[in-house]
Amino acid sequence: MIKASTFIEEAKAAGFSLYTGVPCSYLKPFINYVIDAPDLDYIGATNEGDAVAIAAGAEIAGRRSVVMFQNSGFGNTVSPLTSLNMIFKIPSLVITTWRGEPGGPADEPQHELMGQITGELFDLMRIPWELFPSEESEVKPVLARAVAHMQKTGTPYGLIMKKDVVAPHALTTRAGNKPQGAINARPAAWQDAALARPTRGEVLAEVQKQAVKPHAVVATTGFTGRALYALSDLENQLYMVGSMGCISSFALGIARAKTDRKVIALDGDGAYLMRMGSAATLGFERPQNLVHVLLDNEVHDSTGAQATVSGTADLSLVAHACGYPQVYRCATIAEFAAQLKQALAGNELTLIHIKTAPGENPNLPRPKVTPVQVAERFRQYLQG
Repeated sequence: MIKASTFIEEAKAAGFSLYTGVPCSYLKPFINYVIDAPDLDYIGATNEGDAVAIAAGAEIAGRRSVVMFQNSGFGNTVSPLTSLNMIFKIPSLVITTWRGEPGGPADEPQHELMGQITGELFDLMRIPWELFPSEESEVKPVLARAVAHMQKTGTPYGLIMKKDVVAPHALTTRAGNKPQGAINARPAAWQDAALARPTRGEVLAEVQKQAVKPHAVVATTGFTGRALYALSDLENQLYMVGSMGCISSFALGIARAKTDRKVIALDGDGAYLMRMGSAATLGFERPQNLVHVLLDNEVHDSTGAQATVSGTADLSLVAHACGYPQVYRCATIAEFAAQLKQALAGNELTLIHIKTAPGENPNLPRPKVTPVQVAERFRQYLQG
């Protein structure tokens, strides 16, 4: 058995300073220590996949990060681990607990199968792993192997934690909602529903016009990223592929790592709905330098224009209810331009929700730059 302080302080010496994840009883001393530490950050995610995206955002912005979760939620991480971390070459240290360990302590029935295949999931995703250290002398070598792998390959490294390998650590810090200013009034209704909706391209053109250096722009997967690229391929832009629904969590990680610049997350209604719990995390964390732009055309445009459910869901009010300090609805490009300018000049987490027309240019190009090239260029931009 080791002390939580032993691993975390050694990890800190190796450069790890941001932790994110979903609690598990096995992880309790670990999470408690990080929350109590004044020089470390812990972001509690609403699901394991969002935690992976948060850590990836922090990593690409220069903060080495750790993701922690129970193995029963391992499945939630498959999308971002395989189509964000592995494709963009973004390393993170991934710690999962081993509930239902074969031959281990008796556990609940829901952990039985996952306990049998936890290591196999890492293997299937081609992420090397080993057991979390249970002796003090093992900590430094384990971290050295993890860091060496991440530096060499740019991909994650896994640790599987058995029960009771970390000694208890009582939490002394009591979390509460951050008093970062009042939430604005209920967002006003759309001014004129009869107005012709602006196109995706018109909205993205306005974003490019205003998102000048040192601002950073990350675009959700599908037509949004491709359309942004088609307008102009810029060094401050990252086009997500896969990892649907993870863009706001990814942006949160960047915003926490780079507090000196604005981060604009370009989201879509289908993606937003897929991982809507991330709105609660953002509303709690309230990064003052993040502007969340929601382009809502009520369809999955890139897969054949099948309807989403956003036509009967008020996504602005979701963000408002989750604690976003500023939430705005825009019906026209002029309104959008004004609200974006205000958000970029301000100091509060903001959602700008704009209804857009469905449809896209059938000849919309795909980026000629690879995800790895985009990520490296974006990483260098953020360090500049």
